[in-house]
Amino acid sequence: MGIGAAIFLIAAGAILTFAVDWHIADVDLDIVGWILMAAGAAGLIITTVIWGRRRSAAVPPPPGDVGEEPVYRRETRRW
Repeated sequence: MGIGAAIFLIAAGAILTFAVDWHIADVDLDIVGWILMAAGAAGLIITTVIWGRRRSAAVPPPPGDVGEEPVYRRETRRW
């Protein structure tokens, strides 16, 4: 789940909990809204933790290449 999907779930849950006054037989929309908000919050936290642990760094060329322009490469590491 991405950040956009998590925010969508939080918004949809908030709408069902606080803004909608519908009554459907055997369905409590307040509870459904709270469940959607909890799922969105959990997804947001998990996505933030996973993407927060990625690091990107420029790695310099090995020493000894004299006379040429240094070429840097990008590495992405997951911790």
